[in-house]
Amino acid sequence: MTDGSTATGSPLRVLVTGGSGPSGIAAARALLQAGFAVFTVGSDKARIEAAAKTAGGVTPLVCDLADLSAVRQLHQELARTSGRIDGVIHLVGGWRGAEGITGQTDEDWDFMERSALTTLRNVTRVFYDDLAASPCGRFAMVSSTSVDSPSAGVASYVAAKAAAEAWTMAMAEGFRNGDPRSETGQRSAAVVFVVKALVDAGMRSMQPERKFPGYTDVEQLAAAAVGLFSQPAAELNGQRLLLATVPAGAADTQNAATT
Repeated sequence: MTDGSTATGSPLRVLVTGGSGPSGIAAARALLQAGFAVFTVGSDKARIEAAAKTAGGVTPLVCDLADLSAVRQLHQELARTSGRIDGVIHLVGGWRGAEGITGQTDEDWDFMERSALTTLRNVTRVFYDDLAASPCGRFAMVSSTSVDSPSAGVASYVAAKAAAEAWTMAMAEGFRNGDPRSETGQRSAAVVFVVKALVDAGMRSMQPERKFPGYTDVEQLAAAAVGLFSQPAAELNGQRLLLATVPAGAADTQNAATT
């Protein structure tokens, strides 16, 4: 299904959340070019419409993904106008750091819990049945290598990311133990993309003298998102996939885009 279509030739429909940022634009563009029907979601109408245009004409949608009722309305509208969603690439992010454990504020935690976890919980609860029913359902979120080696200064950030990963792995278990009556085997998968940080071409000119070894370009993330739909669900499901990075010492001039 590398051309983004089902066995009957109709395009798979993919929702890209966090669509206003560089990673959302890159993922939406790559999916559109691969033949998918792409919908991007952001909370600001002007920004998501501009991002959708930059991505090549994907469909922009406005929604506060931290509001469960709003996500349900989004799903109802998509079901009415476009049908079932086959994939969700969840790119809503954010970052907060502080001075050690005692410097972790309630405001920082509330921000991280809302952006990294609540949005993911809402989107997956509402769209789970769509993905489970799809002939090629896929869900992906972006997490951080810091979850593997958390430090005190980013405790709120890594705790929220770890919780989001655990929720995604629970989704994977749900897909693995789905409808036992299915004669086609497992069709849907949930994965975690793991990066140190993201970089994008649009920010390279800001600090042209800097190098960012170990970072992942948003175009690499976009290619990985497209590739999910051509891999067997049973092999892919529940994987933490470390994405390609800029080699240490490379003459790289890219800047960071936190997810």
